[in-house]
Amino acid sequence: MKTTANDLVQSVKRWADSPATASDRMPRILVVDDEEPLLRYVNRVLSGAGYLVTLASGGPAAIEAAARDRFDLLVTDVSMPEMSGAQLVLRLRQDDPDLKVLYLTGCTDLLFEERATLRQEEAFLEKPCSAIELLQAVELAITGRVTRAI
Repeated sequence: MKTTANDLVQSVKRWADSPATASDRMPRILVVDDEEPLLRYVNRVLSGAGYLVTLASGGPAAIEAAARDRFDLLVTDVSMPEMSGAQLVLRLRQDDPDLKVLYLTGCTDLLFEERATLRQEEAFLEKPCSAIELLQAVELAITGRVTRAI
């Protein structure tokens, strides 16, 4: 069965619209990238699926956002001017050791130069990616699985 972006969005929205307990609330996602067009794209895809998204244009802005809110997932670029994605993760994990991370990168080789391996709570997705790939990676990072509807 072929999955469309609309099918995936509808699946996430059904999850969001179902009777919720505190643990079933829509996940909060912090997205960090120094490229404005990519931030807008990721925001459009994730917000459209019902996720609660906060955007940051780099490490310092992400640290400020994380000081104000708790996030279920960090989606970050690897290569950024002020602070690398791996450095950002180390900094944010000082306050939230179990923070789940999805590295969204066009520089996978740089990621593995800084990190020999990824932790269990970490994954990566190469740029460019489709909306379906992004939504599946986010759901997998947050829940550890991709729903059958996807």
